[in-house]
Amino acid sequence: MGKMDLPLDRVIQGDFLEVLPTVPPESVDLVFADPPYNLQLIQALYRPNSTGVDGVDDGWDRFDGFADCDRFTRHWLRACRLVLKPEGGLWVICTYHNINRVGSILQDMGFWLLNDVLWIKTNPMPNVRGPRFINAHETLLWASKVRRSRDTFNYHAMKALNDGKQTRSE
Repeated sequence: MGKMDLPLDRVIQGDFLEVLPTVPPESVDLVFADPPYNLQLIQALYRPNSTGVDGVDDGWDRFDGFADCDRFTRHWLRACRLVLKPEGGLWVICTYHNINRVGSILQDMGFWLLNDVLWIKTNPMPNVRGPRFINAHETLLWASKVRRSRDTFNYHAMKALNDGKQTRSE
């Protein structure tokens, strides 16, 4: 695939392994990443009523341990760092299975964490593994490529959409 010509205000969707190599260096304002969660599922899941749960058990979410998952995470984060403009931003959403590992790797690579935002699920899947809390949210990390970034965030528009109050991270 050849290098991509990037028009203004364009959302590029796709598998980063295919798309990011086509993107010119330092040409992107924001990367939104929803990487594999490394759920580590090794057997079928069933609800209390014996119906099956359609969990993520595809090959793209399987790793040969945490070190393998961390290598993969460093790989895609390096690719993101290359295409982000100097003041570009990165949003990464994950579950508790790997968000802390991703956050640590982000910081090790020099990204600056600006916020964590909770996506509260309105209809989360029940925890069928036993006596645990229902995983009713996912965490989004908002990071910048540099510490004193001037990323675009329309604070006043968000506040106006929230009845004049500062928007919360949940």
